[in-house]
Amino acid sequence: VPTAFGRGWLAAAEAQLAAIARLAEPDRLEAPPLRLALFEDLAPVCLAPLIARAAALPGLTLETRVLGFGALDAALRRGEADLALTWDLGLGPGVLRQVLARVPPHAVLPPDHPLAALPALRLSDLADQPLILADQGPSLAHLRALFTRAGIAPQVAHRTATLELMRSHAANGLGVGLSYTNPAGRIAPDGRPFVTRAIADAGAEPVILAQLDGNALPEAAAGLAPLLAALFTGPAFPDLVVP
Repeated sequence: VPTAFGRGWLAAAEAQLAAIARLAEPDRLEAPPLRLALFEDLAPVCLAPLIARAAALPGLTLETRVLGFGALDAALRRGEADLALTWDLGLGPGVLRQVLARVPPHAVLPPDHPLAALPALRLSDLADQPLILADQGPSLAHLRALFTRAGIAPQVAHRTATLELMRSHAANGLGVGLSYTNPAGRIAPDGRPFVTRAIADAGAEPVILAQLDGNALPEAAAGLAPLLAALFTGPAFPDLVVP
């Protein structure tokens, strides 16, 4: 009669033999999960709808992570993420990009701000305004560069750690916020309302699905790009530009 140790050893051996048998028959192997990294400011808009819709794709199991710009690029290069949903910022060489959408930047204003009476703004409208920018790696320099290319010196009054802080600052009249992500809700975390206005002459930033060149993906991943592209609609992206 096997001892308790012997029974445990036999159970472990049987599990190992079953695993070896599955390796000998590839059709019996379960497909590994598709590891998707999402940029932290796109995740609140895209992650939950994506998980809900991906459940309908046969053979696709998603494993998701929410990361900042630098960590996202590193995850791709270390093989910790197969794909990344992000803005086309902060990625190094050797990354393949599929453009899903293009989104113009938006000004964030309190409802009683004089510029809120306009349907859209131009960069020159903001030349003398105190600006509030979220300090998120390359996005800060990118937003500054929009003004520099137009020959305007931006008047940055506040730099915030997050977009939520930026919106709260703007809703409280501390300046005009700038961002690409345009939330469906128009209430800051402190309960004050704000409005957004697209900046018509600042171009549009691509949202991309990024993949490290040479990284083979499972067949089920082919259905992910159209699924993601379908998420970029109003009200979160009311001024979407079709790529």
